[in-house]
Amino acid sequence: MTKTSAKNSSFSTARSPRLAIAIMAAGKGTRLKSRHPKVLHEVGGKPILAYVIATAARVVPPKDIFVIIGHEADRVRAAVGDSGVQFVLQAEQRGTGHALLVAREALSPYDRVIVLSGDAPLITAETIQKLSAFHASQKATMTLLSADLADPSGYGRVIRKNAKSTEVRAIVEEKAASTPQKKIREINSGFYAFSVPALYAHIGELKTDNAHREYYLTDMAAVLGRGRQKVVAIKTPHAAEVLGTNTRAEIVDLDARLRLAKCNQLMEEGVTIFYPQTCVIDNAVEIGPDTVIEPFVQLRGKTKIGSDCRIRSYSVIQNTEIGDGVVVLPGCVMDDSRIARNAIVGPYSRLRPGSDIGEGAHLGNFVETKKIKLGKGSKANHLTYLGDTEIGEGVNVGAGTITCNYDGVHKHKTVIEDGAFIGSDSTLVAPVRIGRGSYIAAASCITEDVPADSLAVGRARQTVKEGWAREKRAANAAQKAKQS
Repeated sequence: MTKTSAKNSSFSTARSPRLAIAIMAAGKGTRLKSRHPKVLHEVGGKPILAYVIATAARVVPPKDIFVIIGHEADRVRAAVGDSGVQFVLQAEQRGTGHALLVAREALSPYDRVIVLSGDAPLITAETIQKLSAFHASQKATMTLLSADLADPSGYGRVIRKNAKSTEVRAIVEEKAASTPQKKIREINSGFYAFSVPALYAHIGELKTDNAHREYYLTDMAAVLGRGRQKVVAIKTPHAAEVLGTNTRAEIVDLDARLRLAKCNQLMEEGVTIFYPQTCVIDNAVEIGPDTVIEPFVQLRGKTKIGSDCRIRSYSVIQNTEIGDGVVVLPGCVMDDSRIARNAIVGPYSRLRPGSDIGEGAHLGNFVETKKIKLGKGSKANHLTYLGDTEIGEGVNVGAGTITCNYDGVHKHKTVIEDGAFIGSDSTLVAPVRIGRGSYIAAASCITEDVPADSLAVGRARQTVKEGWAREKRAANAAQKAKQS
């Protein structure tokens, strides 16, 4: 082999350093005073941990992401398991340093590892990539991400070797900080990059000589410094992205930040949102251009709304697909439903799961639906319950109509064919079929199928007894007089 070919062969077999991401998600979140895992508390409509995983997956493949779990481990695994990440169990939670100790086997095949906090959902992929690139360019053993906070209380301070140096001498926790050190605004975020071989060569030097008798990852800065390893810091200009969620107030603050960011994103895409601070719009919601969202609207889960719609105030819509040109009047509640284009719903309609409202259909005030299909152009405008019902096109359902779908044991289906007219205050006892173009007389109780183009009357003939009320009043008066 020639020198040139040997050189090319050497170059072709060189590999890029293997990078993993470890996410700390084992803690209890004691200050939340909650029986639920801290990382599963929701902000912006999904678990805090889900945001961190999604961001990490923009940097490395999910198979290279290791979520370190402990408290309520099975619940955490179930909540985010479909993300494709790996899990490491920290059965006994003895601190952040201990978390990486138990992850040694999983991380040892890698050259570098980025450590993220599972309770800090605002971190961006761009910042993670900058942290990784800076770590590589500095040929450092440990790189920490820092930030300047106006109020650094409660955070560990970053003590650099000098004001202009990238190198770090130590991280001092607030409880141990001197008065001059407490004036330092540069804080340790809890995000790190490590050289994996050097990390595990020195991690055994961590001590538990602290109030909680735990192994702190922050102490690795001093440990590596004593071992003449290079420890550096890179400061993010966006301090908010490193904020964690240690208290309920912090969770609420992060939720507000995420939701306002979602509103701003939608408005940039052509959606009008009046008073966005009053709206609750989850991260996964999609809305088409020229749709108007009025104040105090909640759009939850995977709701998808088309273009040129108007969603009026106080409506709560979850996991529902809404077509173009739909008007949702005030106070509607919808779950797991579908509304086709140009329909009108509300005010105060309740769509329970499985409701499918056709093109140009109308559902009006105080109408409740469950597991129904309402055909094109059909209407149910007032005070009606429709459950387990299939309704054709051009049907009018009068006020006060009820489909009686439950016999106390089983649910049964009502079918109303195209063009039928259901008179007000009708009771349709399922299973029953109302034929095409037929009429149901008002106040009828229908228990049998009605053929097409028929009139069905299911009520007693009216009887009038003249003078009955006068005689009744006279009898009542006589009874009272006798008693007195």
